[in-house]
Amino acid sequence: MSIQEELNTTIADLVRPGRGILAADESTPTIAKRFSAVGVESTEASRREYRSLIFSTPGLGEHISGVILYEETLQQLSLEDVAIPRLLCNQGIVPGIKVDMGKGPLVNAPGDEITYGLDGLSSRLERYKSLGARFAKWRDVFHISDVLPSSQAIRSNAEVLARYAAVCQAMGIVPIVEPEVLMDGPHSISRAADVSEEVLLEVFKALHRHQVSLEQMVLKPSMVTPGKASRRASPEEVAHATLAVFRRAVPAAVPGIFFLSGGQTPEEATDNLNALNRLEEAPWALSFSYGRALQEPAQKAWAGQRSNAGATQAALIKRARLNGLARSGAYAPLMEADD
Repeated sequence: MSIQEELNTTIADLVRPGRGILAADESTPTIAKRFSAVGVESTEASRREYRSLIFSTPGLGEHISGVILYEETLQQLSLEDVAIPRLLCNQGIVPGIKVDMGKGPLVNAPGDEITYGLDGLSSRLERYKSLGARFAKWRDVFHISDVLPSSQAIRSNAEVLARYAAVCQAMGIVPIVEPEVLMDGPHSISRAADVSEEVLLEVFKALHRHQVSLEQMVLKPSMVTPGKASRRASPEEVAHATLAVFRRAVPAAVPGIFFLSGGQTPEEATDNLNALNRLEEAPWALSFSYGRALQEPAQKAWAGQRSNAGATQAALIKRARLNGLARSGAYAPLMEADD
């Protein structure tokens, strides 16, 4: 299969109707925080047990098209000694991999950050592909204040995202491009819209400059929401503000927009996605790539006890099913009470 055929096949598998992406690529420090919240110590064994349980959830492939893995997980065996990528493939789910190396301060831009990991990316991608990964993910973040993000931060992070995406496509790996406009702070939804539009326009300018094929990538952005310390917006407000920005900034050639949850509760993330899909038809598939908004109920049900496997999987499949419905605007909040 040629590189172009590989990319097209992966895109087709990821954007299937009624499905989204499960982001299970938490770094070791991040998963430790998640586990601590449910009273579990994060060890290699506990991480392997939890992820093996959720990835083997019966019927998961009916609602999840892809899973973003952390490097440790990509190399692990399940509780039944099946390679995790193979376990996912057996469910009809595409394995993916987080490839950025985290973020840090952007020099001469106080308050802004930049993401690391371009050095050695090609060799890492080659190894990840040999282990079964067919797509990759890279996250850059943008802080909002009266003066942030700076123009320097927007341009620098856009350049990094584009360089990463170009390397991925050259190796037959579909890139997920994730420019996250953070919810932290008291900013209004209008301020979030302005920043989101500026960021997206610069990202696509950089992608064009690096000759990235828009038809063979996935965008993973934030929805346009007010800051956490601001007035809460209704799902309809979020949907209208988000689509207004994206229609101006995202080319129709992009096959899928898989929104991150970005600090929303599981219910909010589902409700907002549903509202987006109830508006007039968009030129892209509007789906989800949620981490905590899919996994939080499952982690609470698991609580580190293998005997809770059934409850863990039931909690995950419920959220996956509800978001699968929201993918087509068929979700209703009353469904939250269903078993």
